[in-house]
Order: sequence, then C-alpha cells, then structure tokens
Amino acid sequence: MGISTAFVVHPDVRLTPLSRTPAIMLEEACLLVEAIGLEVKFSEVVSFARPRAASFLSKGHAERLAALAEEADHPLIVINTALTPVQQRNLETMTNTKVIDRTALILEIFGARAQTHAGRLQVELAALSFQRSRLVRSWTHLERQRGGGGFLGGPGERQIELDRRMLIDRVVRIRKELQEVERTRHLQRNNRARSETPTLALIGYTNAGKSTFFNRLTGACVLSQDMLFATLDPTMRGLCLPSGRRAVIADTVGFISQLPTELVEAFKSTLEEVVEADLLLHVHDASSPMIAEEADDVRAVLADLGLDEDEQQSRIINILNKSDRLADNDDRQPLLNLFPSAVFTSALTGKGIDDALAAIDAHLAAGALDWTLALGPSDGAARAWLYANGKVSASAYNEDGTQTLSVQIDPPKWARFCARWPQLVSR
Repeated sequence: MGISTAFVVHPDVRLTPLSRTPAIMLEEACLLVEAIGLEVKFSEVVSFARPRAASFLSKGHAERLAALAEEADHPLIVINTALTPVQQRNLETMTNTKVIDRTALILEIFGARAQTHAGRLQVELAALSFQRSRLVRSWTHLERQRGGGGFLGGPGERQIELDRRMLIDRVVRIRKELQEVERTRHLQRNNRARSETPTLALIGYTNAGKSTFFNRLTGACVLSQDMLFATLDPTMRGLCLPSGRRAVIADTVGFISQLPTELVEAFKSTLEEVVEADLLLHVHDASSPMIAEEADDVRAVLADLGLDEDEQQSRIINILNKSDRLADNDDRQPLLNLFPSAVFTSALTGKGIDDALAAIDAHLAAGALDWTLALGPSDGAARAWLYANGKVSASAYNEDGTQTLSVQIDPPKWARFCARWPQLVSR
C-alpha cells in the first residue's frame, strides 16, 4: 500500500533568513504536498542557528520526528529545503521513514502533472539530473563489485559505475529526443513570424490564476484548479483582439520560489516560448500577501532565461488577477504603487477582462504606422489585404473613382505591402 500521508517540516535557519516568513513557507510546502494527493498529518517550523552537516536537523529534532512517525505509521517526511544526499540518507536512517526535500517534492509534482510526450521527457531529464548527483555518496549498497562481460560490465566494475553509466546514457537519449521537439517548436515559431502573428505568453507565480485567465481570454478548457502547478504543459491558442488584430497566446508553467535548477534547465525549450514572445502578461494574485516577493521570484527566473530588467519592463503587462478578493478600493492603491499601469482583473467573474484586452491591443499597436493611400477600382486585392492586416481608420471615395484609405499597420506588415504593391506606395 502506497504512502498517503505526510509530515511537513520547514527549517528556519536564523543565519540564512529568507524573504518570506517561516509560516508562509510552511504553508506553501503543505500546499505542494497536497498537490500530489497526500494528506498533511503534521507540520511545523523548526528554528535553529545553523544546519548540521550530517543530517541538517539536530539529533533531538530527528528523534522527535521518528517518534511521531512511528505513531502515524511512517508517513512521508518532507523537509522544505535542499538536502544533500548524505543528509537525506542519514535522516531516513534516524527516523526509519522515507524523507524527501523540496527539490524532490517539486519534481514529483511535475512528474504527476506532465501530460504531453515533451513534458514527460523534460521532467524525466530533470529527475535524472537530480539523481545523478545522488549517485556519488548516498547509495552505499551500490559499491559492491560485480563481474561479467560485454555490456554487463567488465571484471571488477562496481555496480555504482554501471548505474551511473546507464543514467548518463538515458540522459543522452532524452536530450536527443528533446532536440527534435525543440526543432519542431522552432519551425512553428518561424511560421508564426512569417505570418507576422504577434505572440503573447502568460507568466506568473504558480496558482496566480493564469490558466483561468487563459480560458477566459480564449474560451479554452485548460485545467484550472486552486492548487500549485495545476498546469504544466504549455498550451497555445489563437486570440482575436478588439481591434481585429489576431495573436497567439501561450499558457506556460508557473514559477515558484527556490525553483530547482534541474527544472529550469530541463524546461528551457518550453520556456523559450516566454523568451521569444512579443508580449509577456505577468499574472499576479492580487490577494496574496507576498505579491512583491512572488513577482521578484518570477523576474529572477526571467533573468536566468536571458531577459534583463530593461527588456522585462518593455515587454511586460502586469495583470492583477483575483481582484474580486480585494476588500475595497483602498487595497488597490498600494498594488498600483508596486505595479504602475497594471490592469485589475478577475478571471473567475470576467471583470476587467475587456480592460486587459484593450491594454494588450494598445501595446501591440504602439509601434504601428499611419498611412494614407489612394486605391483605384482595380486595386481590390490590395484593399482587401489592408482591411485584413491593418486597422482602417478612415475611408472616402473621390470623384474620379479612387478611394482614399487611412490605415494603421504594423511595420513588418507594411514592409510586406510595399514589396507586393510598390506602385501604390509611390503614388
């Protein structure tokens, strides 16, 4: 019978304080545990000056956990920090219970959420990268000698060396498969670039309501639940803006504090949708007491992906979602001080969605050019193209039968028009 309950421990190390309070970090860890279907039977914050090199927690703390775990039929123990392989093994020995750290917990969630082939490959790559570091000192039973021949290993080759080699071989195979996935996505991005369709990407801290916001904008049915990492695999849909401009919007995986390095590395091909997007919609949980810290965590991941501060500012619209949870207008001004020009929305009720669409439209139209053209009766193809690809602001017919057309159009599309109908531009 599998494990169905868990103990959650957040170590509050006084010499290395975090930006969030220990209580909030413990609450987030409990939500992560519940996201993989485990019931939290016990949770606590353990405070101490510095961690022990051998077991992170002190002997007294470990013995108390062991006694509690014995009474609760040995639940999973989650330590909400990064443990070394030796610390994890020693804690398991001291408590006689399975112990995992924050990184392993997040990897477990991602493994449970991945639905697409690419998503499963990326999670497996992250998990293998995590396990590879644990083959160094943690599994002493692998140090036995094993003889054999051929691919089974030569005389005297250690079992740990065989396991390490098999793991590395699997990593190489996954990377090759992901290269094919990345090639396909690159072709899709090139196709969108050729059609000059702007791309938008939803980003934000996990459980900020990105998927509900995505569904409200596009009418899609992406899984949206009040849990951490409800959505993992990226989803893309077409979006028609109020001006008639069409765009493609992507719902991406949520970010979280202390996101494991292995996950950032493994999901880089997915997160390229964020890097390459024309516009980033940073969805915040307006009701979160840690909204500033959560925003900083998202910006840090974007910086890791190569987007500097100036580029982030020029490409981000801040969406303050879940605004229906705000008590009154007095709660909004401090948020506007943090995020000037932000848009308040409630993806659940639909309030503010029109304002968000208008803000997106205005941002994409900021670089548009205004042109006035004279079109004759025989220029029907050019006229239809302008109506389809630009925003016609004025139209008037002259006595000689020509039509004067004022149109607002994006620079790349104007270049295409000039290349296709140069005689109309020179009139």
